Amino acid sequence: MQTDISPQIAAPAPSPAPVTRRQQIAAGVRDSFSAGLGIFPLGIALGLLVLQAGLPAWFAPALSMAAFAGSMELLLVGMVAAATPLAAVALTVLVVNFRHVFYAFSFPLHLVRGRLAKTYSVYAMIDEAYAVSASLPESQRSAPRLLAMQIASQAYWVGGGLVGIALGSALPAPVKGLEFALCALFTVLTLDAFRSRAEIPSAVLAGVSVAIALVLTPKIALFTALLLFVALLLARHALIARRAAAGRQAASPAASRTTPRASSHAASHAAPQIASHAAPQIASRAATETVDA
Repeated sequence: MQTDISPQIAAPAPSPAPVTRRQQIAAGVRDSFSAGLGIFPLGIALGLLVLQAGLPAWFAPALSMAAFAGSMELLLVGMVAAATPLAAVALTVLVVNFRHVFYAFSFPLHLVRGRLAKTYSVYAMIDEAYAVSASLPESQRSAPRLLAMQIASQAYWVGGGLVGIALGSALPAPVKGLEFALCALFTVLTLDAFRSRAEIPSAVLAGVSVAIALVLTPKIALFTALLLFVALLLARHALIARRAAAGRQAASPAASRTTPRASSHAASHAAPQIASHAAPQIASRAATETVDA
């Protein structure tokens, strides 16, 4: 009795549910929590410094909206209070914020569509936003997630400044050591980015760049360190590309030497199989011709 065995067809795997715009926005807000833990206290420090410098209370939220750059805003408070000349302020802003030029090389701005949204993303491209976006896998990045993270980060900053104004108005004496909050925030972001990327050579090159800049140009160490770090990264990239090209060239002759031997070896193994398959056909044809004769 012949049994009919039907083949089993595997059911297709269920496709993942599409990520909606609301889910992407919620993910962007969650992404901002890690940076917000440092942005909000730093905003409080800005509000306190504004009052301690003798500036009006409205200066903190106005500065946070006009120049959304944490480290620069802390410097501007002291420079405005000391009536620093405009040329010195402009040069300081250029040196301190020059690092944002290098952020643009890898910041996922191409995901943002629309002139207004793209303009805001450029305006809100702070250190924390860059560090958070750099730690995300490329497949998980999107315009709603990126913009939601940046808007939430600015909300932490402006809200922290308002809280700092309220606290400064209630405190009887000034608070010392608030400037260290900025250094602590950058340290945490650096460690987080290092753990997510595990780029030991890049970290070493960054340390070398900072050390050389502090020795050669201590007054503009940040500017010099950034330029030197970019030069070292380009040199490292060229070295890696050259080693990869040399490896491909070394592998190509080896492959060409092994190809004839492999082909002859395969042919020697294939010859008996071809003969075994061809022998019955030749015998059958000879028998047919004999019967016809």
